[in-house]
Amino acid sequence: MREDQDVAGERLITLDALRGFAVMGILAMNIVAFAMPEMAYVTPRAYGGETSADILAWLLGFILVDGKMRGLFSILFGASLLLIVDRAEASGRDAGSVHYRRMAWLAIFGLCHYLFIWWGDILFLYASVGCLAFGFRQWEARRLIRWAISLFTLGVLLTSLFFGSQLALASFSDDPASPFAAAGQELRGEYAAIDDEVADELALYRGNYLPMLDARLDHAANPFIGVLMSLLETLPLMMLGMALFKNGFLTGAWTARDYRRVALFCLPPGLLFTLFVAWLQWDSGFDYIVTMNAFTAWAQPGRLLMTIAYAALLVLLIDRARGSAWLARVAAAGRAAFSNYLGTSILMTTIFYGYGLGLFGSVDRWTLYLLCVGAWGLMLLWSKPWLERFHYGPLEWLWRSCARGSLQPMRRRRAPAQ
Repeated sequence: MREDQDVAGERLITLDALRGFAVMGILAMNIVAFAMPEMAYVTPRAYGGETSADILAWLLGFILVDGKMRGLFSILFGASLLLIVDRAEASGRDAGSVHYRRMAWLAIFGLCHYLFIWWGDILFLYASVGCLAFGFRQWEARRLIRWAISLFTLGVLLTSLFFGSQLALASFSDDPASPFAAAGQELRGEYAAIDDEVADELALYRGNYLPMLDARLDHAANPFIGVLMSLLETLPLMMLGMALFKNGFLTGAWTARDYRRVALFCLPPGLLFTLFVAWLQWDSGFDYIVTMNAFTAWAQPGRLLMTIAYAALLVLLIDRARGSAWLARVAAAGRAAFSNYLGTSILMTTIFYGYGLGLFGSVDRWTLYLLCVGAWGLMLLWSKPWLERFHYGPLEWLWRSCARGSLQPMRRRRAPAQ
């Protein structure tokens, strides 16, 4: 029995549509990282925070989107991992071999994405952590949830201790009587250098391609460092995805009442906690050390709660809109999520970087969201007609062909005329 025919295909429309919403939502935050220096993604003080409108745009992004769509994408990656494993086993193939070949090629695609297109790649992270997540595939859902929450909590605690110690050290910088004053001043100086780094990025990304490539080659270890830094966030999210796939949450198998209860349980505290973290940043004048603590540690619990709430609400929306034309387009965008993710990187870097239209650092935050909506329109416009003619998105086909070691059938066969 093919896994994609279970429940008469109803399961995949839910997963595909969720993935479509996630890949579109990720762009709503990545658009800032495409168009502005890296630290502008973290804090409007670094760049793009000159007006009240800029601050409001940052606030809405931080509260509603930041980390939530990436979290949903990570959860869906865990669910997809199990789906691929189930399909492999059902067809008599070795699941481990199938999985690790896929992850190896995804890692290669991720490194190419990082080196040659954009510094904000997550594919290498997913491939690396996906290799670890495979070891938990046979755990039952409750055990996966318990361990995922424990590992996530451990990650929040460790990150809070690391960046919180910096905040504590910096607090002594203005106290000449403190033995930690010199160290605090040195730390403050290191964070003050962010302003110089922003200026360097503006010059770099408004220029030609080769200096950008050279800069990424100089920091080729960054994807590996990113795996270490994000492991205790990404692995728990993938484990949650595996659990929520097993217990039917992500496949739409729960009752509408259960999904509403999950959303009501998770969304209000997650939203309130995120609002409080946003207020702490604003109250500090967007102090760099405070915002780094908020971005890397303090916001994590709220992100997780809101991610789960979003998943529940989206499943309800998908169930209500099942059969509609617009949902079919969202699901198609999800089926081609790999192509849409890399495609937006190519499109946006061409728009903003100096070798393209050269708009880097020239577009305010509100206008960026108009470009984001335009990119969503492109995703919805091309994905469905493409998949009506072909089995896979173009990069999905390439990934599948590489992982299987042979070119896979691409074009759909037309039914013979009667």
